[in-house]
Amino acid sequence: MTTAVLESKTTTQYDVEDVEYLRHGDKPLLARIYKPKGAGPFPAMVECHGGAWCMSDRMTEKLRHEAMASHGIVSIALDFRSGDEAPYPASVQDINYAVRWAKLHARELKTRPDLISISGQSSGGHLAMLVAMRPHDPRYAAIPLPAGSPAQDASVRCVVMSWPVINPFSRYRHAKRNLAGANPPEWPKSIIARQNSYWVNEANMAEGNPMLALERGETVQMPPAVWFQGRNDALHDYKDVESDFGGNEPQRFCARYRKAGGSIALEYLEMERGVGQSPDLSKSGDLFDRMVAFVQRHVTV
Repeated sequence: MTTAVLESKTTTQYDVEDVEYLRHGDKPLLARIYKPKGAGPFPAMVECHGGAWCMSDRMTEKLRHEAMASHGIVSIALDFRSGDEAPYPASVQDINYAVRWAKLHARELKTRPDLISISGQSSGGHLAMLVAMRPHDPRYAAIPLPAGSPAQDASVRCVVMSWPVINPFSRYRHAKRNLAGANPPEWPKSIIARQNSYWVNEANMAEGNPMLALERGETVQMPPAVWFQGRNDALHDYKDVESDFGGNEPQRFCARYRKAGGSIALEYLEMERGVGQSPDLSKSGDLFDRMVAFVQRHVTV
């Protein structure tokens, strides 16, 4: 175990530890736990990394996890099955299990079951919202906790998303249209390949889809949520030309979420989200402070 300190306006010391939370055959899945020092209980975030459902791991977005812990929030950064090894809904099952596992181990994590929320970036934002909206879906909750464990569910207090791929169906079509245009950019090639690998077909992209679930009128849970969005981001902030909604996908989802009775904020950031490149979280301005403020508003210890 190591101890680290992140310089910020209000700095809290924290410990970092890797824990096996789940195993598939001979492959362990690890969670990197960033645990504030002190007795707690603290709010906690189950953190889902991005990477077009096929790349990255629990350490990719460590600046976010460090920022949460330095502000007194337990950060549970997950590895989960990649779309290159197991298609939808495998990663959703792992994350659903991780939320239940965190509740089961809440005391050791210095939190409480009722203080646990979920967060994700890009495809991780999609996964976070999908788990939050369908915590009791029997497909997603298919992995049981150890025999004899008290029952837990995957419901969460709030959802924090950074430029989520909230509508994988429309993003796939968006990529294909860009590839078919004159002088196509490079980014659609990798996006299309990774979505094919994870989703297998468009029917799955439409089914495992928070946007279309709301537009179909599904009964879902809608915890308080926030969508943080960088500027100039053609992969996440675009107009779906097949929809009659007048705005881009962030505005469309927030409108649908509110219409269905949920509370969600859309906050734009003064950071560039260039197409075809991973964002530099060290240049994300006040993103982490805004995340912390949102969690503190919605998770009362």
